[in-house]
Amino acid sequence: MRFLCSLASAPSGAELVDEPASLTEVEVGLLRRAIELARDARAHGNHPFGSLIADGAGRVLIESENKVVTLGDDTAHAELLLASMASRQLSREQRNAATLYTSTEPCAMCAGAMYWSGIGRLVYAMSEADLLALTGDHEENPTMQLGCRAVLAGGQHTTLVLGPNLVDEAILAHEGFWS
Repeated sequence: MRFLCSLASAPSGAELVDEPASLTEVEVGLLRRAIELARDARAHGNHPFGSLIADGAGRVLIESENKVVTLGDDTAHAELLLASMASRQLSREQRNAATLYTSTEPCAMCAGAMYWSGIGRLVYAMSEADLLALTGDHEENPTMQLGCRAVLAGGQHTTLVLGPNLVDEAILAHEGFWS
């Protein structure tokens, strides 16, 4: 599923364009790498989420995994850490042309960080709804029912969002974790 999130001509609304999209072989590989980073996060004692930023040619620029447990910081989500690193390490032009690949749809906080850092495109695997089905009311993951598209659509610049993709592969990184 592909959505183009942008502010509509009237400041009070947002335009969402739903178009089918398929990922290229390179994009599938990058999304699988994000899922691998989620497994790494879990192996390091953190929640199973991972993300990376790649340029238009598919070169990985920055990677991050969830560090909520190891940093003792409930906001240390992979995407938030990545957006922060991108803001420090990449120019505004590089960020606008980049794609954030992530194992799970970004939460509202992470979508906001992505927006503020100016990353122009998002590809995610498992949706927030899929995550909620896995975690339920787990105290360590109070999943919000506010998808990233709603957050990004409220902004003043366009963000292309493609997802969910490779859901079954992404779910495997979470198997048994939240029980």
